Amino acid sequence: MDGHYRKHIISVLVENQPGALARIIELFSARGYNIESLNVGHTEDPTISRITMVAKGDEHTIEQIVKQLRRLIDVFKVRDLTDKKKLDRELLIVRVNVETPEKKDEVKRLVDIFGAQIVDVSHDTYTVELTGDEEQVDAFLELIKPLGIREMARTGRVAMVRALQGETFGEESKH
Repeated sequence: MDGHYRKHIISVLVENQPGALARIIELFSARGYNIESLNVGHTEDPTISRITMVAKGDEHTIEQIVKQLRRLIDVFKVRDLTDKKKLDRELLIVRVNVETPEKKDEVKRLVDIFGAQIVDVSHDTYTVELTGDEEQVDAFLELIKPLGIREMARTGRVAMVRALQGETFGEESKH
């Protein structure tokens, strides 16, 4: 058993039915596992949703989570994407104080550097939207924090395996 704890990105395809997400969350809470982020959305098939979760644990713990997820009736496929070639992104929306021209200029400069967008303005705040990987979002927040964050919302990760070798989620079976 590997005692090394790290974040794992787990992608789950589930039947788009009431209660499916609740059963997955119950599986985690009943066993004392913590979900660091959770994102649920539609797929190209309206009957299937993709759940992307980030959980921290050692290899044995994550293997157990994956095995238990695969046993749930609503689950079609489970995949630990942590060591796969993947695309993963988060969305951040953050309202920042900009009471002075200097603060406005600093936010605009950071928005340009990070490829973000100002999506709303008031006389003393800018609301910024940024999509990027976890490190990019963390770095942006670290630089913007001294200006004064009024409010923020962060989605957590969404992820897909890169299509470099033609590999898709659908090629891996539930079992």
